Amino acid sequence: MKTYKIFTVNPGSTSTKIALFQGDEKIFSANVSHDAKILEKYETLGEQMGYRKETIEELLRENRVELDGLDACVGRGGGLLAMEGGTYRIDELVLKHSLNCANGVLHPACLGPSIAKELTDRYGGEAFVVNPPDVDELQDLARMTGIKGVFRVIHLHALNLKETAIRHAEHLGKPYADCNFIVCHIGGGISVSAHRKGRMVDGFDIVGGEGPMAPTRCGSIGAAELLEYCKGKDLKEVKKLCTNSGGFVSHMGISDALELTKRAADGDRYAEMLWNTMIYQISKCIGAMAAVLHGRIDGILLGGGMVYNEDLVGQIREACGWIAPVTAYPGEFEMEAMAAGAARVLDGKEEAKKYRGVCIFQGFDFSDTPESTGILGGMKNGV
Repeated sequence: MKTYKIFTVNPGSTSTKIALFQGDEKIFSANVSHDAKILEKYETLGEQMGYRKETIEELLRENRVELDGLDACVGRGGGLLAMEGGTYRIDELVLKHSLNCANGVLHPACLGPSIAKELTDRYGGEAFVVNPPDVDELQDLARMTGIKGVFRVIHLHALNLKETAIRHAEHLGKPYADCNFIVCHIGGGISVSAHRKGRMVDGFDIVGGEGPMAPTRCGSIGAAELLEYCKGKDLKEVKKLCTNSGGFVSHMGISDALELTKRAADGDRYAEMLWNTMIYQISKCIGAMAAVLHGRIDGILLGGGMVYNEDLVGQIREACGWIAPVTAYPGEFEMEAMAAGAARVLDGKEEAKKYRGVCIFQGFDFSDTPESTGILGGMKNGV
């Protein structure tokens, strides 16, 4: 079996994570810093691409890392419309939609496909995205809400969630497609998801304000209470509670779980209650996903930075261990997941998918007439 040379690129707000793999071995990795003052000069994300690529290549030269002879380059696939999970070849439509942020989410991850394609044009190999942020494999029963014409959309840490599930399935000696898992990513944002036979059939929308409280996210709030809270407030600021000003930040002005647990250990009862409430809510969401899977679960898997905390893992194990065995995978596998997805395609174990540029969910058609277009029409399932 060939050992593939694969480079991965994951752009963030003021830095870009990169890693070079030779087979399963990560032979180089770095978090390339970008000057915030320089980034501010660019009016659009697309205008940042040249600067970001130059800083990446400069760091590679300084460390004498050669990309010649690449088999593949994988870029984080931000900006794309909702699709099923898998590895996708980067083509003109992927480049267009990612740079134009077709899903309406402005994030530097939108630059990932373009950087990957430029690097493969120069150094060889194929360009891919793997399990982009807007992976949507929801079962039909998970989509409808109690308001006509309003449907659930999903944003989760799909890349890390699916890689954690794939690795645990291998540990069990079974294909991912034969397993049922509840998989959690517990970091700055918290994803709780149900995986049935290789598909992520339900989960909590971490961009829309669903699920457990997280360090920077409010989690699920009663609609009536939230409407009352909104009175006299700027809706844009209120919406930030879902992504960057809720959770620990709203309560205590911090987003660092280590700082929160230190305060709790020093006798701060507010910090202790906040920490335990978050864990309680994670456990409750795991219970909901257990019902989704009808109790037939091969394992509860915990990944993300906060999983290094033994108290968090212990509390979840105590609350949920009766459902299925709880296994901790501290940290994240994002760069490894990107490389592994490309390697599976290069090995012929998995077929590369083609991005269609149309949201995977186009609404339900309950009419008996073939002319019906469904009650959702062309609504974007990624906005």
